[in-house]
Formats: sequence, C-alpha cells, structure tokens
Amino acid sequence: MVEPTFKRVAIKLGTALLTGGGEKLNLDIMSNIASQVACLHAHKIDTAIVTSGAVAAGAEKVKIDRRTKKLPAKQILASVGQARLMQTYEEIFERYGITIAQVLLTRSDISERLGYLNARNTLLGLLELGIVPIINENDAVATEEIIGTVFGDNDRISAMVANLIDADLLLILSDIAGLYTADPSQVPEAKLIPVVEKIDESIQAMAGGTNKRTSIGGMITKLEAAKMATSCGITTIIADGQERDVIVRIVQEQEPIGTRFLPTSTRMESRQRWLVSELGVKGSLIVDDGAAHALKEDRRSLLPAGVKEVKGNFKRGDVVTIYNSQNEKLGYGITNYSAEEIAAIKGLHSDQILPTLGYEYGDEVVHRNNLVLLR
Repeated sequence: MVEPTFKRVAIKLGTALLTGGGEKLNLDIMSNIASQVACLHAHKIDTAIVTSGAVAAGAEKVKIDRRTKKLPAKQILASVGQARLMQTYEEIFERYGITIAQVLLTRSDISERLGYLNARNTLLGLLELGIVPIINENDAVATEEIIGTVFGDNDRISAMVANLIDADLLLILSDIAGLYTADPSQVPEAKLIPVVEKIDESIQAMAGGTNKRTSIGGMITKLEAAKMATSCGITTIIADGQERDVIVRIVQEQEPIGTRFLPTSTRMESRQRWLVSELGVKGSLIVDDGAAHALKEDRRSLLPAGVKEVKGNFKRGDVVTIYNSQNEKLGYGITNYSAEEIAAIKGLHSDQILPTLGYEYGDEVVHRNNLVLLR
C-alpha cells in the first residue's frame, strides 16, 4: 500500500451492502471489509465504522418480518440484532488482532453541546488507542432512524461521526457505484458522475429513490450526508462496497472510484462543526436580501433589522438555521435572543431593542463570532 492521502476515515456500511441484497448478513462481504480496514489500521490510518444491519441481523433470529411497519417490532429486531451484529464484527476483526468498541448514539445524545463533546472525546480516545469504533444509532430506544425521518439508515449519522472525529474522508459504501445522472435501474443509459463540486438543486434532482427491500436510506439521504460533511471540509465519496478492494484503493487515491464530493469549505474547528451538524438546531430565521448580503459578502453580524420571519420556539443561546428570502440556507448561528423576543424586534434598528423589550443582550440577533456560513 502506497503512502495514503487520508489519515482518518469514517466508513458507512449500509444494510443493502452488508446483506449483499439478501435477507441476512453476508459474512463474506463483512470479512472482506474487515480485511481492508485491517490494511488501513496497519498503516496507522484511524478508522471509524458507522454500520447498519441490526434489524436484518435480528430478523435472522426472531420470526418477525423486518419489512414490517410496526415500530415496536422494528425495535425488537434491532435489540436482538445489535448483539448479533456486534458479535459478528468482533469475530471477524479478531482475526486481525484489532479491538473494536460498540458505540450507540441517539440524536439527543449529541444534540446538546456537552453531549456532542462527550461523544467526540470518547471516539477520539478510542482512535488514539488504536481501537475501531463500530457506531450505530440506538434503535432500541430511538425511533428516528427506524422510521427514516432523521438519519435515514445511518447516512446522516455517518456525516455527524465524520464531523465528530475530524475525519479527512467520509466513505459511504452501499450497493450502488455512486451518483448517476438518473436512476440506473430505471434508465440504463444513466452515467456515473465522477466528481461533484457542489450539491445544488440540479445534483439533488438526480438522486433516485430508496431501496425499499433492504434499507431505509436512498441516494437522497446520502446526498444530505455528503452535503453536511463537505460543508465541514470533509471529502466524501459514495461507492459500491463490493468493488474489489474499494476501501484501500480509495484511500490510496490511485484511481477514481465512485462519486467524489469536494469540500465546500476549509476544515472547521470543533465548535463550528457542531453548529453545521444541525444537531442543536431549534428553529430558523429568514432574513432580507440586505442582511443576506451583509452576512455572506461582508461577514457581518445579523441585526434585528434584517430579520423578516421567525420559525420555531427557541430560547436565547439555541442554534438556529438562517435562510435568505428565497429559502436558501445561508448558515447556522447561536442566537442572542429567544424566538418570542426576535419576533418582537424583527425589522427594528438595534437602538430600538431596549425600548421594545425593556432590556437587551446586545445589538445583534446573531453575532458573527457565533455564526457559520455555508458556501
């Protein structure tokens, strides 16, 4: 193996990959993945794995159809399957003398700053000791991933993990070779897109549907993960996990494989990464064109005069998403005022805050030091 470009990698393994498109875990595929991770490990490349497959593993043992829509049944399958899934990982990585650690996360675990830092410290500590974290959403108690409303089959959580560990690369492995100009299962002449510089509406329009038979997350959720990771300065690649030596070849960067999504910003420090992760978002602000220009072009703070609309029920110190009048996401910020307070002062000059509220926490709704803008 040649000297790698990437020194820290987060790898997401989808259900469709781990089952080989079948109904149960495919040990040959999982063993092959472990051997490639072992190669990275031997070359001092930190690796964290975000895995799906708990429900599929549970369905091997419990006579419940894993395609059921009943949430308690899904949670039962996840509870049984998580132990079986980790036992499988334990056995295959033990062949290479690699210690693994189970890390179960829920959105609430890392939505607050303290929880985010605790998770970050744990993961970084494991990597420092040469341990490979195997991360999954805690489906036994969390419902978001199971019903596909938040993480989407661990795609988004993989971007959050890449964020947490300061990864150089997020590698999303599934049963598809990357992003195509159209759904290749429906359009045979669809072409693979090798490089995406920015995920915009035209790119999102190319995303196909979801593989309902084997997983929750489709290309749309993979693009959401890629957008989140690249906004944090992390290169993201979507590739076919059954491609020969795909992990090693991608890390070596000897040839183009899959679809590479280029970073849209420089590497961020931890606090900025937490803001961009969307985990702590409690509401949103819509600003006028003048404020949008001041934020994007002049790197100014957001003043009440530029706020057009307030959405959500957030408190002072919460994270909000900031949109322009065309509903385009500009960035994220920690607000100096609550939703109720901003609703009272929106459109006003800063010198009117005190007369209106009877108190003030500063001239800015969001100070530029507490603001992260997307490119």
